[in-house]
Amino acid sequence: MKGVGFIFTLIFVLFAISGLFWYWFMPLDNAEFTFNPEVKKDYNFSANGESAQFYENLRYPEKRISYKIGDECNLQRKTDIAWAFEIIENLTILDFYPVIANEEISASCEEKIKINERFFIAGEGGPTNITQAGSFSVISHGGILLLKNSECERPNVAIHEILHALGFDHSGNPRNIMYNISKCNQVIGDDTIEFINKLYSIESKADLIFENSSASMKGRYLDVDIGIRNNGLKDSLSAKIIIFADGKNVNEVELNPLKIGYGSTIKIGNIFVSSVNVKKVRIFINSTFNELDKSNNEIEMEIKN
Repeated sequence: MKGVGFIFTLIFVLFAISGLFWYWFMPLDNAEFTFNPEVKKDYNFSANGESAQFYENLRYPEKRISYKIGDECNLQRKTDIAWAFEIIENLTILDFYPVIANEEISASCEEKIKINERFFIAGEGGPTNITQAGSFSVISHGGILLLKNSECERPNVAIHEILHALGFDHSGNPRNIMYNISKCNQVIGDDTIEFINKLYSIESKADLIFENSSASMKGRYLDVDIGIRNNGLKDSLSAKIIIFADGKNVNEVELNPLKIGYGSTIKIGNIFVSSVNVKKVRIFINSTFNELDKSNNEIEMEIKN
C-alpha cells in the first residue's frame, strides 16, 4: 500500500509541476490592444486675409532665417534684396542674416526678361523644399529670383518675392504688395504681419507623437507594434520607450533621433509578463529634451475582447 501511495504522490507532484509550467510559460488565450490616434490640429492658424499661404502653417523651423545673395546680382539688386529683408525684419519677429553657404533662402538674379501674357515678370519666389509635420508645413529651403531693377522708392518687388519664399500666395487686393502686378504704392498687409508674428511665436522644438500602435497578449507574452513620428519644428534627440503592463515596467527600448516629419516603427515580440490577465498596456516616450507638447508622449490601450 505504501508503494501505491508513493506512486500516486509522485504522479500528483509531476502533474502539479507540469501545470505550473504550462500556466507560467505557455500561451493561453490571445488578447489584443489597439491605439488609433485622432489627428490633432494644434496651432491651426488661418491666413485668410488679403494674402494667404500656399499650404497651411508654412514656416521655417526657426524665426532666425539665413539667406545668400548670388554674385550675379548687380549692386542695385543686391541692395534691394538686403533692404527688403531688413524691412520685413523690422515689421515682424523674424531675423534674417546673410551666410556664404547652406542658406535657407537663396536670392539670385538674371539679366533676361520673362514675359507672361502682356506683363513683364519682375521676379519669382517661393518655398522649394517643404516637409509636412503635423499641423505645420516646414520649409527647409526657399528661393527668390529678381529679374529686373526696382523702379520704386522701396524694393517692393524684392519684398513681394521674399514673402513668396516665406510661403505667402498672391492677394486679390491691388493695394497689397502681394498683388500679382507690382505698383509702387502697394504695402504689406497688416494681416500678413500679424500672421507671421503669430506663427513664429511658437518655439522651435521637436514633438514626438504616437501613430497607429497595437499590442497583443498570447498567454503571458506581450507583442507590441509602436508607431512614432516627429511632428515638431526641430529634429529630436534620442529617447527611451518604456512599456508597462498593468502598471509594471516590462520592457524598455531606445528610440533613435528623428528628423522633422520623419517616423519610426518599433516591433517587439515575446515580452514576458508575470500576469496572464493583463487589462491595460501603457507605452511612454521618455524624452529628456523640450518638446512642443509632452502630453502626447503616452498612450494607454485596453484589452480588446
